[in-house]
Formats: sequence, structure tokens, C-alpha cells
Amino acid sequence: MDVLTDNFSIYWQGFLGTVELTVYASLLALVLGFLMAAFRVAPVGSFRVFGTVWVTILRNTPLTLLFFAVLLGLPRFGIVLPFQVFAVLALGCYTSAFICEVLRSGINTVPKGQGEAARSLGMSFGQTLGTVVLPQAFRSVIPPIGSTLIALAKNSAIAGAFSVTELLGTYKTLNELGYNIIWTFVWIAVGYLIITLSISALFHVLEKRLGVAR
Repeated sequence: MDVLTDNFSIYWQGFLGTVELTVYASLLALVLGFLMAAFRVAPVGSFRVFGTVWVTILRNTPLTLLFFAVLLGLPRFGIVLPFQVFAVLALGCYTSAFICEVLRSGINTVPKGQGEAARSLGMSFGQTLGTVVLPQAFRSVIPPIGSTLIALAKNSAIAGAFSVTELLGTYKTLNELGYNIIWTFVWIAVGYLIITLSISALFHVLEKRLGVAR
């Protein structure tokens, strides 16, 4: 317990850093994921191509490489932002590709007749997708979206290698202070467990209230 009690402020800062990364990156991933899912099923060919390229590139690019591209590449083009913002961009964009595919699988579960009925009433593609298709698709894929965001929370550990304050990075400071590395990692694991179980509980509640009965 001494490792935790003597260095609670260090753990707390790292814990808050990971929570902030997870929350902001999750919001970005959900927004981009919904947008790319709409692009993937859009009647406009250029939108479908853009969505396909986005998903294909990001799903097949190692996250560490994407961090290097964002944190070290964008400043070369004059885009200078705090490292935490760059980390959110990398995590959010990467995870959005997986959110997109999860949503697209949910869209495929919605009967085509519902979309045709909406269009026959004069609704545009955007109205049909936003008010008829996506709400039903989201309800059917709440558990896999939750799992994807849990993976995002764990992937945030990579940000520590790029001078971003997060939970895993606390081990370097504590190691320099001479604390037992095993107990250092035990308390780091507890912190990640709290975060992932909180996300799991949130999506369990959403599934209970909004999910499709099976």
C-alpha cells in the first residue's frame, strides 16, 4: 500500500489523464464513426469511397505508427497543438474506423423495407438514416461499441511514450524513485480496471434501457 499512499498524487494525475484521453477520444471516435458509417452506405459514390479508404487505412495501420504520424508529422505542416490534443486525435480517428464497421453491421440488421418506406414518404437519405436507420442500428450494437471503447481506454497507454500524462507513464517516475516495480504495475492495473469496469457498467445500463430484446 505504501507505493499507492506515498505517491497518490502521481497516480491520481495519471488516472485523470487517462480518463480525459478516454472521454475525449471516445466522443471523437463516436462522431467520426457515425459519420463514416453514413458515408459507407451513402448513395453518393465519392462518399462511399472516402468512407472505405478511411476505414481500410486506419484499421490496418498500427496505432503506434499513427501516433508518430500525428504527433511528429502534423507539426511539420505548421499544425502545432498540445500533445494531449494530438493523442486524442490519434486515438479518436483510429477507433472511429472500428466504430464505423460496428455501426455498419448494425445498419445491415435494419430491414430494407423501413428505409424504402421512409423514402416513399418523401424523406431524404439524411433524414432516413438519422431518424429511422441509425437509431435502430445503434440499439443493436451497444455491446460491441462498449467493447471498442474499452479497447480505446487501454490503447491510451501508448500516449505516455509521447510526453502525455496518463496512467501507465507513472511507472517511470516511481521506478526512478526506487519503488518496487511489481507493486507499481499492480496499482496501475487497478486504475485501468476501474476505468474499463466503469465503461462496461455504463454500456450495460444503456443496453438494458435501449438495447434490442433478444
